[in-house]
Amino acid sequence: MSKDLTFAKSTFGEMPENEICIAAIQMRVGSEVPVNLKEAARLIDIAVTKGAKLVVLPEYFCIMGMKDADKVMLREEEGSGPIQDFLSKTAKSHGIWLVGGSVPLVSSRPDKVKNSCLVYDDSGKQIARYDKIHLFNLKFGKEHYAEEETIEAGTKVVTLESPFGRIGLSICYDLRFPELYRSMEKVDIILAPSAFTSFTGKAHWEVLVRARAIENMAYMIAPAQIGRHINGYETYGDSMIVDPWGVILDHLPKGPGVVLANINQSYQENLRNSLPALKHRTLQFC
Repeated sequence: MSKDLTFAKSTFGEMPENEICIAAIQMRVGSEVPVNLKEAARLIDIAVTKGAKLVVLPEYFCIMGMKDADKVMLREEEGSGPIQDFLSKTAKSHGIWLVGGSVPLVSSRPDKVKNSCLVYDDSGKQIARYDKIHLFNLKFGKEHYAEEETIEAGTKVVTLESPFGRIGLSICYDLRFPELYRSMEKVDIILAPSAFTSFTGKAHWEVLVRARAIENMAYMIAPAQIGRHINGYETYGDSMIVDPWGVILDHLPKGPGVVLANINQSYQENLRNSLPALKHRTLQFC
């Protein structure tokens, strides 16, 4: 246990009987959907074996093709398709809440997709959908990314109630826009499935994830892609779960695998009562 976590829990208390195990999955995804889903299933099995009740997959867990446009060819109508069937059946068979970090869904444009985070409950029912609002664009030396070329941006902030607390949904590049999370109002858990580039991840990943946790006094579950992909992109990895005090509870710097931690609602409430920063807002811009 880190010194920061020891201090926080000794100061604000903990009640182990109230703890719930959660998991973030780290993957290195390729261009073949069946292969990617098989690997996702393997890692989910590990998380469930270790007691996870909420499991979150990274952005693009189902495909990272040779070209960004490859995902357009595989887009699904909401509620049907092999990727969504996999998520629903897996959630039901394990009796867990399962989050597909992002799934390519049909958009209003034939040449684009909605990059959608889908949440399934333990009966396999899809109960929430969030379409990524902020689309990554980077031009820096040889690094060039332009998500707007193949993705249609979402427009709605999405939160949902769950057995684990109130959850807010976001994806990757959204992390750079704190106003999105303020618009969620009071949430207990924030999901940020990602595929951060190695270039930006080295500089900003941990800082952004911990900042969103601290300013919202919420647990952050941030699963990520890792390594060099078939399209030449290199993703940063370091999937992590961060507590409301900004303490990294677990992380995975390298390689595919599972990040696990316990969330504790009593501990979180004690933090919020001791430092009621969420009640001290005076500038209401969003």
